Amino acid sequence: MTALSDPALDLARIRATLDALLPAWLPGRRWYAGKGAGSPPDVTTRLLDVVLPGDPALLVAVFDAGADGPYQALIGVRRDPVPPSAEPVIGRLEAPDGTGAVLYEATQDPELMGALLARIAAGGRTGPVCFEPAPGVELPVGAPGVVSTAEQSNTSVAFADRAMLKVLRRPVPGDNPELELLTALRRAGGVPSAAPLAQVRTSASSAVGARTLALLQQFVRSRGDGWTIAVDRARACMAGECETVEPHGGFAAEAYALGLATARVHTALAEQLGSRPLTRPESEDLLDLLADRLAQGLRTVPQLAPYARALWAMQDDLREIVGRGGAPHVQRIHGDLHLGQALRGEQGWILVDFEGEPGRSPEQRRRPQPALRDVAAMLRSFDYAAHHALSAVLDRPPGDSGPHDPRAVRMARRASAWAVHNRRAYCTGYADGGGQDPRCAPVLLRCFEADKAVYEAVYESRNRPEWLPIPLSAVRRLAQWRRSSAPVDGTSGQPA
Repeated sequence: MTALSDPALDLARIRATLDALLPAWLPGRRWYAGKGAGSPPDVTTRLLDVVLPGDPALLVAVFDAGADGPYQALIGVRRDPVPPSAEPVIGRLEAPDGTGAVLYEATQDPELMGALLARIAAGGRTGPVCFEPAPGVELPVGAPGVVSTAEQSNTSVAFADRAMLKVLRRPVPGDNPELELLTALRRAGGVPSAAPLAQVRTSASSAVGARTLALLQQFVRSRGDGWTIAVDRARACMAGECETVEPHGGFAAEAYALGLATARVHTALAEQLGSRPLTRPESEDLLDLLADRLAQGLRTVPQLAPYARALWAMQDDLREIVGRGGAPHVQRIHGDLHLGQALRGEQGWILVDFEGEPGRSPEQRRRPQPALRDVAAMLRSFDYAAHHALSAVLDRPPGDSGPHDPRAVRMARRASAWAVHNRRAYCTGYADGGGQDPRCAPVLLRCFEADKAVYEAVYESRNRPEWLPIPLSAVRRLAQWRRSSAPVDGTSGQPA
C-alpha cells in the first residue's frame, strides 16, 4: 500500500466530513435502526482512529446518530477510484492542499478486510483499538475478506471458509455477551458451535470506554441456514409438491432435530454458567419488563389496540402463577433465536449469533432468562417461514390476503398446518433433548410468544410495513385463545 498524504488522513477533517455525510448515508444501511424516523439523524463521531495506514487506509469510527448509538462503521479511505466491490461510497473528502480521497464502507473491500485479518493475527494495540487473537489459533492470513449479503443487524466477512469476522454495528459496553457464551459452549464440549478465534475491542481509556468492535469465529460449513431451508420446504407444501414424501412439507424431522440442538445448547450453558429459580424481586422485574415492552408496543403500533385487553390478561395470568410460587428457572440463553440463527451442518444443526436481541440493553442481554424465551422465539420463526412461503406462492407481499379465492384459502390452510406441525415437532425434540417440554408451561410460553410477536410488530412497522400482518395475525390468534380459553396445542395459542 502507498501511504496517503497526511492531509488526506487528517482525523479532525475526516471526523467533520463523516458527521456531515453519515446522516444521508445511514438510512440506506440494513443495520441502522432509525430508518423510520422520518428525518436524517444528527451524527456525532465519538471515536475515530486509523487501524491500517496506507492507500487504501482503514479507520474505525464509533458515532452517535440522533438518540441512537453508538454505532460502528469501518471506513475505507482511498485516493484512487473506488472499485465496484467497495461500494457503497459514503462521500468525498477534500484536503486543503487540493488533494482528495473517497470515504467508503470498508467491509465490502476484500483487500482491506484481508489486511485487517493480518492485523488481528499480529495482536497488540493501535491507539485505542486492541487486537486479541485466542492463544494457539492459526488464522488464514492472506485470504481476502468476502462480505455476506445476508440481511443482518451486524456485518459478517468470510475468509477462505475458515474464519468469519462479525463487525458489531452497535458495540455494547463491557464484555461481549456472544464471546462469553461461545467460550462457555467450547468449554462444555460436545455441543457444535462456532469456536471463538479473536476479538477486536476498544480500551477502557478510549473515548467510548471498553467495547467489543468485532468477533472472529470459526467458519461453520453448512448446507444452508434454517430459514432458507424451512421456507423452501414450506413453499413446496403450499404448492402441493410434497404430500407424497411427508405431510406438511417434509421439514418435521429437521424441526425435531433443531429442538434437540436447542435443548443441548441450553443444557450446556446451564452447566457452565449456572441455572436457578428467580427470586421474588427478580420475578417482579421480569413481569415489569414484559409490561413495559407491551405498553411501548401498544403506543408504537396502533394496529395492536384491538388486542390490548387480551394481551394484558395473559400477563395477569403469568403474574398470578408467579405470585403462587411458580417462578421460572433462569439461565444464560441465546437471546435472539430464530431459523436464520441455525446452520444445517453435516452432523446436525449448529446455533450461531449469540449476541442477543438487538433491541435489548446490554444489561438485559446478559441477564439470565427462562429458556422458554428462546423456544418461543423459534416458534414465532416457524410462523414467519410459513407466511413467507405462502406469499411466494401467491406472489403477494407477506400477510396480504389478496382476493378471496378457493386456491388462496386452501394454501393459507396449508401454511397454518405446516407451522403448527413443525412447532409441535420442535417442542418434542426439545423435550427429548433434555429440556423441559415447553407444552408443560403453556402460560409462560404464550406470554413469551406474545411478547415476541409485539416486538416483531414494532420492528415491522418501522422497517418493513408490508410484513406487519404476520405478527398481527399471531397476536390475533393468541388473543382469541385467551378470550375463548379453548384447548391449545401448547405452542402458539392455536386451537388444537
